[in-house]
Amino acid sequence: MMRKVLVLEDETNIRSFVVINLKRAGYDTIEAGTGEEALALIQKNPDVQVALLDIMLPGEIDGFEVCRRIRAGNPQMGIIMLTARTQEMDKVSGLMTGADDYVTKPFSPAELTARVDALFRRTGMAPVQDMDELSQPPFLLNTRNRTLEKSGRRIKLTQVEYSIVKLFMENPGKALSREEILEAVWGKEYLGELKIVDVNIRRLRIKLEDDPQNPAHISTVWGYGYEWEA
Repeated sequence: MMRKVLVLEDETNIRSFVVINLKRAGYDTIEAGTGEEALALIQKNPDVQVALLDIMLPGEIDGFEVCRRIRAGNPQMGIIMLTARTQEMDKVSGLMTGADDYVTKPFSPAELTARVDALFRRTGMAPVQDMDELSQPPFLLNTRNRTLEKSGRRIKLTQVEYSIVKLFMENPGKALSREEILEAVWGKEYLGELKIVDVNIRRLRIKLEDDPQNPAHISTVWGYGYEWEA
C-alpha cells in the first residue's frame, strides 16, 4: 500500500525540496500551496495518512485552521506543522489545534523524513494486545478499535493522545516522567522537545477532565511528570 503524504507549503522551492526527499524515502506525495487547496485535496484523497502543514500561508486559511478542520473530521491523520518561526507560542498553538509534531525551518531532509516515518509507524500500528479493553470507570479504552469512552460517550482522540491514555491506563497510580512518556509515545529516536508532552497533556485534560484546571484523572507530579489516577 502506498503511503500518502500531503505537503502544504506556499514556497515552491521549499515544497519541491520536501517532496523530492519524501519520494526518495518511498512516500507518495500530493502538493498544495494554499489552505483552501489542501482541504480540497484531502476531500479527494481520503487515503492521506500524514499532512505536513506550513503555518504562514497566503489566502484566508492558515496552517492552524487547516489543522483544526482536518482534526474535526479525522482524528487519526498524522499532522506535522512546519514553522519558520521559533516562538514558543506558535509551537504551542499548533499542537493545541491538534498537530502531533512540529518541525522548525530550516530542517534537514533526514530530520523531516524521520518525523514522518515515526508518525506513519504510529498511525499504521496494529495493536498487539492480549486484552481488547482496559476498563477504569468512567473510562473504557478499546485497544482493538483504538477508541476511548467516558461514561459511555466516545471521546475523539488523535493517535498521540490515544497512545498517552493507553500508557496511563496500563500504569494506573504510577508517576511517569516526561522522558518516559516521550520515549513510549514518540519513540527513542524522537529529536523534539519535552514540551510536546506537556502540550498534549493540556489537550487531553480539556477532553477528559470535568474541570481541566483541577484535574481528577491526570495529575501533575511537580518537577517530574504525570500520574494517572484510576
